[in-house]
Amino acid sequence: MCWLALPAIADTYRIATYAAPLSRDGPGLLLRDITKGEDPQIAAIIAVIAQNAPDILVLTDFDYDYGGVALTAFAQALGDAGHPMPHTFARQPNTGFATGLDHDGDGRLGDARDNQGYGRFAGDGGMAVLSRFAIDGDGVRDFSDLLWRDIPGATLPPMTDDLRAVQRLSETAHWVLPIRPDGAPPITLLAYSATAPVFDGPEDRNGLRNRDESRFWQLFLDGIWGPPPQGRFAIIGNANLDPVDGEGLRETMSDLLTDPRIQDAKPTSAGGVADADPNHSGDPALDTVDWRSDGPGNLRVSYVIPSADWQIVGAGVYWPAPEDEMLLGSDGMAAGAHRLVWVDVGG
Repeated sequence: MCWLALPAIADTYRIATYAAPLSRDGPGLLLRDITKGEDPQIAAIIAVIAQNAPDILVLTDFDYDYGGVALTAFAQALGDAGHPMPHTFARQPNTGFATGLDHDGDGRLGDARDNQGYGRFAGDGGMAVLSRFAIDGDGVRDFSDLLWRDIPGATLPPMTDDLRAVQRLSETAHWVLPIRPDGAPPITLLAYSATAPVFDGPEDRNGLRNRDESRFWQLFLDGIWGPPPQGRFAIIGNANLDPVDGEGLRETMSDLLTDPRIQDAKPTSAGGVADADPNHSGDPALDTVDWRSDGPGNLRVSYVIPSADWQIVGAGVYWPAPEDEMLLGSDGMAAGAHRLVWVDVGG
């Protein structure tokens, strides 16, 4: 039994998120790389997932294709590696979704930044869910088309009326997705993948959008868009926002993590401590991405945040100490810069 095995508690689930780099340079290329079985990065990602053995997994950088063919192939490869997750879900994300408008104001149309969410093609770097349990696709509530201007308290950067009329809040997606374990109450995922709060100018367009993408969940729990989930849930995905370090409106993440309706399990790793940034103020054990010294450094950007009524059984970030490394390679980057984050819940 692997070192990550769960304790013997009834109805205990491992819920995980992973911003694994499963996006490619064009449509169909991810499917090609999965089915050929020769891509070392994909092999490393599958090995990491199988080692950590989640019951429910949200991937936040997975190319979407019509019919979910690549996702089906990935689930098959994961099953072949000894960790079957036969139930899958994905919808077309906002990334790469064209509007025909000049979103970045550079006077040109058709660039990746002119889409609802940054993307070189429709479906570029979307979201996907895999599960050991049935996914209630008919019960999903999809807020991905919600306009940014309609978010209470939103501060939008200067933009034309045409843009304000079409600009969605979600860079990728916001899903409220029920998972139905056999003989147990449903688990609701509040899943998203937010824009990076960088790559813009003094208007801070991406920073403002990133803030509202995370702030959305507190408004949702307030009941602004209908009843919040009945029963246990988890906010999950890539917020692209650290509560202490890095760019972005960090107080937003701090506010979310301290909301009394949820609880921060504070997943940690030994690898994050070993690779700590000396100029950062946050706890390096909580970091979830290894952005090297030529970038923003290591940050906490991926989250699994259970509702307050769960019992936290365990939590971690898959970032082994250098002497324990087996799957991430000698430079720690075999599966990309991001680390898988997991939380065990039950009770």
